[in-house]
Amino acid sequence: MEEKTLIENGTIIDGTGKKPKKESLLIENSNILATGKDADIIAKEDGVRKIDATGKTVMPGLIDSHIHVTFDEPSSNDELFFHRRESLATIIAAYNARKVLLAGVTSFCDPDSLHDIGVDLRDAIKSGYIQGPRMAVGGNALLTSVGGTAGRLIPDKGLRGYAKIVQNKDEIITEVRRQIKNGVDWIKVHVTGLIPNQKEAGEISVWSYDELKLVCDMSHDLGIPVVGHVRNAKGVKDSIKAGMDMILHATWMDEEALDLVCEHKTPIVPTLTFQANLAEFGESVGASEDYREIFKKEITDNVENYKKIHKAGVPLLCGTESGFSITPYGEWHYRELEVFVNEIGMTNLEAIKCATQNASKSIKMEGKLGTLEKDMLADILIIDGDPLKDITVLGDKSKLTHIFIDGKEVNQDIPYGPVTYAQGWRLSPFSDGILTQEMTKNKK
Repeated sequence: MEEKTLIENGTIIDGTGKKPKKESLLIENSNILATGKDADIIAKEDGVRKIDATGKTVMPGLIDSHIHVTFDEPSSNDELFFHRRESLATIIAAYNARKVLLAGVTSFCDPDSLHDIGVDLRDAIKSGYIQGPRMAVGGNALLTSVGGTAGRLIPDKGLRGYAKIVQNKDEIITEVRRQIKNGVDWIKVHVTGLIPNQKEAGEISVWSYDELKLVCDMSHDLGIPVVGHVRNAKGVKDSIKAGMDMILHATWMDEEALDLVCEHKTPIVPTLTFQANLAEFGESVGASEDYREIFKKEITDNVENYKKIHKAGVPLLCGTESGFSITPYGEWHYRELEVFVNEIGMTNLEAIKCATQNASKSIKMEGKLGTLEKDMLADILIIDGDPLKDITVLGDKSKLTHIFIDGKEVNQDIPYGPVTYAQGWRLSPFSDGILTQEMTKNKK
């Protein structure tokens, strides 16, 4: 029997950037059957469930374009690389995926994962074995032996955590083919990285143009897009010229890089939530003032570039890099929208579009998901509040009265209880500092 649900009397933000309007929306099975008067007419039939959304906002489910669901909130690269067991990481990732869903995120892009967990978790959710958001995933991030953001923790060859080190053309080809054979939705490349005694701001390019072109050509020939972690101007320019489909961060761009981004309209996922949280709340978790200033500066040094590309019509996508201790699952998925409003100068409506219609690009479902229009998949939130007046209401889970994914309402009453960490899962330092005799003098 066909299932129909009418959501009536609510204010609809449809995700396209159009002004909100008060009208009805009718769900049938997995899709939006009708909106407006058409929905009201069809809903006169018997057997239609009705939800009164008076005083509430109806909008598309959030799409987080940058999550690491398999990492489980490490506080350091050491913990991430050396304290994660594959089987346990898989089970915990399934637990954390539901946290993300209950925060109103009905889809997300996870560009790289520990081991090969991402593909299997995606398929388990899709098959109904576990409950979680719709996922688009990468496999292991491709790195050169220069590394990424973890410095010397990255080996010269092999696999460590999420990172697969490739040394030459043959290894690049082999790994791209392996990941695509295993079912990834994206190939991710760590285009830039950090080195000791680095002189320039941001990161340095650790891939040549020819290597990036090989990755993109190989992947595209097999029907898979490529996403890059890029934090410098050269990396942005080489990535776009090589044919990269989406760029994470895109910081420290020069004029030539800005022109290329604007010309190609390459989707950009700034991913500023981690930096914003550290800058504003880092003291609460013991981050030093110097450390907080470094991350604040990354936002202030790059916000004008984001304003320029937004004004030029480049799609900006909301991604939070949830999965670290600074960005735990289910907590900060609204935060990127707040940063877009406060720092880039977007309206609340524009920011919502970045987390819905624009963000559908990260899961390769443009035209199928991310807006509340006829025939679109019915991923829908009903919120007891107005995100056009206060964007942070999207972070208040108590205001999420209904969550729909694929037209099915999510049972929000099943709690996820407290957990105790498995032995060896977290870092267990002896101390937060070095105990010298001088430090003990006042204690005697």
